[in-house]
Amino acid sequence: MKSETFTDVLYSAVSRLLIPLVHLLIRNGVSFSVFSELARRSYVKVAERDFRIPGKPQTNTRIATVTGLSRKEVLRIIKEQDSGEANLQGKHNRATRVISGWIREGEFHDKRGKPSALPLDGPNRSFSSLVKRFSGDIPARTILDELIHSGAVKSLKDGRIQLVSKAYIPATDSLEKVRMLGTDVFDLISSIDHNLTSSPDDAHFQRKVYYDNIPVELLDDLKKTMAKISQSALEDMNGEMAKCDRDSNSKIKGSGKMRAGISIFYFEQDLIAKDTEDE
Repeated sequence: MKSETFTDVLYSAVSRLLIPLVHLLIRNGVSFSVFSELARRSYVKVAERDFRIPGKPQTNTRIATVTGLSRKEVLRIIKEQDSGEANLQGKHNRATRVISGWIREGEFHDKRGKPSALPLDGPNRSFSSLVKRFSGDIPARTILDELIHSGAVKSLKDGRIQLVSKAYIPATDSLEKVRMLGTDVFDLISSIDHNLTSSPDDAHFQRKVYYDNIPVELLDDLKKTMAKISQSALEDMNGEMAKCDRDSNSKIKGSGKMRAGISIFYFEQDLIAKDTEDE
């Protein structure tokens, strides 16, 4: 029996991770030809950025060599206008920062130390001042509309804004959920890629826990319990990371500009249905 090679395992892993992605694409009417074009663009972008020969300028011939695309195709892709991917994280990050600041900063709390209901306008201790501090130049109304739409906040009868969820989760069918697909999965795969080549001392934290013989009847309660534990852990980690972020802590000094974080997600799979499909 032939032993598996690294390439065999890699191809199998990629085929497996493509299954939920292709399911999502087909459900949203994205054809294979569109997916193929997106893959071509990504190959060119990564080859141009990450696979240069040290000390030499990157060339279309070099990109064609490492990607397997023709030089003509590489030139076409490079000449095309950027698709706007640079803005994928903007709105999501800003809404998340607003909620994190609301939870963390004492001046936006009530006497019990909980996030206070805030008036919409005002120079201090208002929703507008909260957004200005943690969301930059994005209008408070834009952030408010998004947070109301996602169910994270609500407007009270007296006009104040109340936080009802400690996490920003875009509403169903929101474009923000699709954008999160690009950022969250990117972060996970990037961490796994880093760990494949790094030394143990430099590896990124990557752990999971799961069981594969859980009765369906217990899933609802289990899911709620896991969400409660995870939310509490994330709030603690948010506090620790905010201490190191120059936007959140003006006392922090240092060079460079790094992005770092921790991501937690719940998953479940019907193994009986899977076994039936595989037969």
